[in-house]
Amino acid sequence: MPIDFNQQIIDEFRANRGEVGGMFEGARLLLLTTVGARTGARHTTPLGYLPDGERNLIIASAGGAPRHPAWYHNLVANPQVTVEDGVFTYQAKAVVLEGEERERMFARAVEADPGWGRYQESAGRVLPVVALLPIFDGPPPGRLGDALKLVHDAFRRELARIRIEVARSGPRLGAQLRVNCLTMCGNLHEHHTREDDAVFPAMEERYPELGPVMARLRAEHETVQRLLAELQTLLRDDDLSPGTLLEEVERLTREVEAHLDYEEEYLVPLLNG
Repeated sequence: MPIDFNQQIIDEFRANRGEVGGMFEGARLLLLTTVGARTGARHTTPLGYLPDGERNLIIASAGGAPRHPAWYHNLVANPQVTVEDGVFTYQAKAVVLEGEERERMFARAVEADPGWGRYQESAGRVLPVVALLPIFDGPPPGRLGDALKLVHDAFRRELARIRIEVARSGPRLGAQLRVNCLTMCGNLHEHHTREDDAVFPAMEERYPELGPVMARLRAEHETVQRLLAELQTLLRDDDLSPGTLLEEVERLTREVEAHLDYEEEYLVPLLNG
């Protein structure tokens, strides 16, 4: 993409916390900043990505051009990169996938979007698949309540994106969409586990009057976990239809959003204070 077009997307992405319009509306985008292999200068590029558990996958398609894009050469020379997902900015280690793993991940990408296959055909080269492994040094800077709200907003956005992806899917549920759902389930479960083990006990010790609130939040965690388990079981069904999945995701979304709203109402002011 031309530099000025890239910059327009970057500016819109940052201004709208990861959301852009036009031809990329509703797409999964991130901003990748690499260090120039020759110049040492920092370069930021908007890229589509595929969730894959604790990592994200990007593909060096260059729009089907015959040469690898500059950002790929940069991260091969300097694997530590910066990633912006619209909510968080973090460091990541870039790992170029090889062999069977690369073939499997690329096949899954093509199933989700045949455009990847057309890019590879027109490029006349094997498109590299790169895994971005986050390097988290701790919670984001700032007030703890605001940090909690950022995490919650990330879950809200992911649930909304999955609903869009399910609604747009064809009659058969693709492997990548299953991975997107399972990744979200795992991340939400991990977040609630950290709250149950650390955040909630600390809040109760400091604010004993929050007893009824914490009891409700824990009960809601159990409800959400039950829905997550049901969704994960459903995703193992090879004959699962997108319509059935959408019903379950919407049911989960209603519970999660009500829970997040209630938690923020009571905990964010105290955490910020």
